[in-house]
Amino acid sequence: MIVLNPVSGRGSGARHRPELERLLRAASVAQTVPEEVEWKIVETTRAGEATALAARAAEDGAEIVAAAGGDGTLSDVLNGTVGTSAQLALLPLGTGNDFARTVGLYGNLRLAVDALFRGVPKSIDIGRVHNRYFLNVAGCGFDAVVAEQANRGPKWLTGAPAYVAAILGALASFRPTDLRLTLDGKTRTVRAMLCSIANARTYGGGMQIAPNAQLDDGLFDLCLLSECSKLEFLLAFPQVFRGTHTSHPKITMLHARTVKIESEQPVPLLVDGEVIGTTPAEFTICYNAIRFLFPHRTLSIHEDHLHSRLKAVPKS
Repeated sequence: MIVLNPVSGRGSGARHRPELERLLRAASVAQTVPEEVEWKIVETTRAGEATALAARAAEDGAEIVAAAGGDGTLSDVLNGTVGTSAQLALLPLGTGNDFARTVGLYGNLRLAVDALFRGVPKSIDIGRVHNRYFLNVAGCGFDAVVAEQANRGPKWLTGAPAYVAAILGALASFRPTDLRLTLDGKTRTVRAMLCSIANARTYGGGMQIAPNAQLDDGLFDLCLLSECSKLEFLLAFPQVFRGTHTSHPKITMLHARTVKIESEQPVPLLVDGEVIGTTPAEFTICYNAIRFLFPHRTLSIHEDHLHSRLKAVPKS
């Protein structure tokens, strides 16, 4: 079952449906497994509907449930498949397509379709906050404000340019916030611009907020940006696209299995590219909780980085 969001990627989902169907038909003919593989596309008609469609597909016996859209659509489909036997897959047709960057599917719809028929399922971690699961990156502060502006931005602006424009727009009025962070039971207080809680590596259309994050180590990678001037922020900002920001004096990189964030005033939460709720919030890593279909041609690359830090004690 392919859950297609026609409005994802500023309408990219609808525009690419004919190409997607052509690739699916070609892959069906070329597939080498002896049994016939059946596939079906169902489109969403409203926000959040992908979760119900994915859950129904899994309940009806779909072995693979694929999200055709962006990180928000993938997150919705994830929430419909967690706890079922269905494998999760991705056909990247969104604005940022950040999870696609991590798993080797960015900008390659043909490879993504091929993964539906010949991909290799691997167990990966997911995060949980406010009774919602996420795959990529969550957080609070400046990045949540930026995501909100980017989602409301002009339709002709996509990917990294959309997020850069939103950053410049949000920076003028944004003020840092006092956050109380509890990481695996240890508490610290900091006046911060943002706190990103990453399961994967990038968000915001390619910003490598957590360049060393791994998908199956049972840990979040946290990026904490302390209060800084607007000029200091603008001068350092380009580093995040290269992943070199981690050595900046105002950046602190941390690891944890559970993260609790409290603030005197409610701060919006960013979860897989969407703003969902506010602080206080508690984030929990769910170790190897979903089976995701990786493209077979890039699996060896992912095996190298997925297991390089597999030292954590498995956590349910």
